[in-house]
Amino acid sequence: MFDFPYFITMLPDIWKAFKETVVMIGIALSISIIIGLPLGVLLFVTDKGLFWENRFVKNIFGFAVNLVRSIPFIILLVALFPLTKILVGTTIGPVAASVSLSVAAIPYFARLVEASLRDIDKGVIEATIAVGATPWMIIKDVLLPEAKSTIIRGITLTVISLVAYSAMAGTIGGGGIGDLAIRFGYYRYDNTIMISTVVILIIFVQLIQLIGEQFAKSLDKR
Repeated sequence: MFDFPYFITMLPDIWKAFKETVVMIGIALSISIIIGLPLGVLLFVTDKGLFWENRFVKNIFGFAVNLVRSIPFIILLVALFPLTKILVGTTIGPVAASVSLSVAAIPYFARLVEASLRDIDKGVIEATIAVGATPWMIIKDVLLPEAKSTIIRGITLTVISLVAYSAMAGTIGGGGIGDLAIRFGYYRYDNTIMISTVVILIIFVQLIQLIGEQFAKSLDKR
């Protein structure tokens, strides 16, 4: 069932596919943090009772986040082909797939950031406001430091979700482990490749979870 000599000969292709998966995840994660983090903070601080309360802004951005999250990723992937073509000049390959991955990851991570900030004791925020801190100081010196461990856990969850999404992207030309599994494992009934790709993804996800959890615990001073 598992042909080890054949597996050895396929290692260059497996390694190439793994690197493509890492590229997709790396690009999408970076963009989701750069945009999703401030978006999550905005969703929190414009909520009712907060120092930047603004129902209009909250509803507009909240609707946009929910809209993207409600679209199944495989449909979002296809729907964004025109945008992908404009941005990177092609709709195939790991860089092209990272466009759709980023769009899917931004609202997901933003909601995780918002949820992390909601766990902060409101008394801490009120005390900071009482001593005259500006909104920027509250965000920089209170909200983000207080929520840093849960935000790290949110990043870990986002990476794990991106692993699953990247495998899906591989089925329609995104490259990576998903592409290898479909082309060899499924279409050619290659059990060796199918087992290998599944094991690699399991180990990869477990390592991400372990590293993320340990890092989050090291930042949690409670």
